[in-house]
Amino acid sequence: MSPTQIVLLVLAVLVVAALVAVAVVANRRRALRSRFGPEYDRVVAEQDSRSAAERELRERERRHAELTLTPLSPTDRARYAAAWEELQVRFVDSPAEAVGDADELVSRLIADRGYPTGEFAEQAAHLSVEHARTLTHYREAHEIRLRNERGEAGTEDLRQAVVHYRALVADLLGEEPVGHRLPEQQHPDSPQDATTR
Repeated sequence: MSPTQIVLLVLAVLVVAALVAVAVVANRRRALRSRFGPEYDRVVAEQDSRSAAERELRERERRHAELTLTPLSPTDRARYAAAWEELQVRFVDSPAEAVGDADELVSRLIADRGYPTGEFAEQAAHLSVEHARTLTHYREAHEIRLRNERGEAGTEDLRQAVVHYRALVADLLGEEPVGHRLPEQQHPDSPQDATTR
C-alpha cells in the first residue's frame, strides 16, 4: 500500500468512526427525549448544557434502576381510589384542607409503590423516569400547595391543584381513580361551573 492509500484509509476510518459517534449520541438523545418527554426540556433549560442535562437524566435512570418498585394490589388500588373519591367530595367544604390531604395521599401512594419519600425535588427526580408525562401536574400541584400554605391561593387555584394531583394519582394507580368532575363549589370566590378541564 502506498502512503497516500494509507492516509486515505485512515481518513475513511476516522470519518466512519465520527459518523457512528454522532449516530450514537443522536440515538441516546432521542431515547431520553422519548422517555422523559417534557421533563427532558425542563432539565435542559435548568442545566448549563445539553450534555449536562442528559447526564442528569441518565443518572436518574441509574438511581431508578436501583429501586424496588412494587405494583399495588387490587385491594390497595381500590383503597386509594376510594380515598381519592372521598377527598374530592371533601373539597366542597374544605378546599384548602383537601389540597393538603391530596399531597399526603400522593406521598403515601408514592411510598407504597416503593419510591423514596422526602424532599420534593428527589421525589420528582425518581418519578420522572416512569411518570414524566404527569410530572408537570405534580410540580404544579405542589407549587399551588405551597402558595396555599402562604395564604396566596384562591379556590380556583386549589381546584386546579386537585386536578393536577388526580393526574398523578391516576398514573400511579394505572387508571382513572374517579370521575372527571369535582363537586360543585359553593364558595363565594369560586366559579359556578367546577368541571375539570
